[in-house]
Parts: sequence; structure tokens; C-alpha cells
Amino acid sequence: MLQISDNAGKLIRKMTLKHGIPQGGLRIGIKAGGCSGLSYTFAWEATPRDGDHVFEGPEGSKVWIDRKSFQFIDGTTLDYDTSLVSKGFIFQNPNAKSSCGCGTSFSV
Repeated sequence: MLQISDNAGKLIRKMTLKHGIPQGGLRIGIKAGGCSGLSYTFAWEATPRDGDHVFEGPEGSKVWIDRKSFQFIDGTTLDYDTSLVSKGFIFQNPNAKSSCGCGTSFSV
């Protein structure tokens, strides 16, 4: 399961419209690398791929995660920080044993 906060949902809808894919969504993936071992990847895509986990959130937002990446993200809440100091997605990931200071990489 992936929960999408109101702030994250608003940004996802705004960006899919901006990229000309009003029915599209945010693809989240996991790749090896980053200072803690694994890092999150993002892409704006028009449709999910076969086998993707599909999640819908506030504002009609959509997030797609491939099966391999989902094992590292299951149970996560996706939020978006709107402060002037640090804007960006925030992952409240119960699977992460540690994460880097910037929040873009983690270890399990």
C-alpha cells in the first residue's frame, strides 16, 4: 500500500497537467545507489506499465510502482514539503532502516 498526502496529490496533478498528460501519473522506482544504498527515481508517464501497482490519491493523482520497487516502498506515505527552505517529495518509509540527510536514499 502507498498513501498519498494532500500536498503530494496536488503537486502530482499539477505536474501531469503541466506535462500535457492529464490522465497520467508519477512513476516511482528504486535503484541501487545513493549514499545509503538505494535511491528513489521519478518519472512523469502517461500510463502505467503491465504489472505495475497503481495507487490513486487526492485530486485524482496517480502513482505507479513496478513490482520489484514496490517491495521496498510497501507501507510508505508519500508527502510533499512546500516550505521555502526545502521543497520536494518526502517518503515516510517504514522499510527504511536508515536514510541520508537529504532523504533521497535509504537502506533496508
